[in-house]
Order: sequence, then structure tokens, then C-alpha cells
Amino acid sequence: MKMHKAFLQTLGVFRIALPILTGVLLLINLLDPILQSRYSQWFTGDYLGDTLIGAMAGSLSFGIPITSYIAGGELLAKGVSLLAVTAFIMSWSTVGVVMLPLEASFLGKRFALIRNAVNFCFAVLVAICTDLLLKVVG
Repeated sequence: MKMHKAFLQTLGVFRIALPILTGVLLLINLLDPILQSRYSQWFTGDYLGDTLIGAMAGSLSFGIPITSYIAGGELLAKGVSLLAVTAFIMSWSTVGVVMLPLEASFLGKRFALIRNAVNFCFAVLVAICTDLLLKVVG
């Protein structure tokens, strides 16, 4: 009986989440091709600027990590710095600006905003640390 009740509650949550998730996925599919074609134009070679732009672009281009590796490889091939690409990949995988409404509806607005802000800051920090480490080691 408990399992049946839990199953019905889960179905209720999915019923609420499905329209939101559908809208979010449609928005991702509309924005992603537009943003991906402009990534190489946004990076100027500035140490901090590239890192922030990479993290912001990754935050807006939320997706599965394997896709970010492919996009990151393409950016590196076009001459974008490793610093920017690292921030891009980290924020792509951990920050979800596009998914924020869905996350806020289930986990709370405060939690969703704090989680995304912390992950954004860590994406920038990890990118800088990675670049510095590779300069010392390499």
C-alpha cells in the first residue's frame, strides 16, 4: 500500500514537472545553435574576461557533459584559450541558468540561486587553477 501511494505521488510530481521541463527543453534547443555559432567571436584573449565569458556562455548552454567536451574541443581548435574553455565546460555541466525555473520550483528559489552562484564561482576558480597548474607543470 505504501508503494502504491508513493508511486501515485511520484506521478503527480511528473505531471507538474512535465510542462515546465518541456518548455525548458524547447528553450535550450532554440538558443543553443544561436549561441554556439558565436562563441569564438566573444573571446578576446583577456585572462579574466575570457574566463568570465566562458563561464557565462557555458551557464547559458546547459547540456550533457559529453556535448560540452565536443564544443570545447571546437573552441580550442579555433584558438580560444584553455582558460576560457575550462570555465565553459565546468559551467556547462554544473550551472543551469536555463533550468533555473524548474530547479527553483522543486528545490526552492533560494537554494537554486545559491547553488548556481557557487557553481559559477567554482567554474571560474577551477579554470584559473587549471591554467596556473598547467603553466607550472608544463
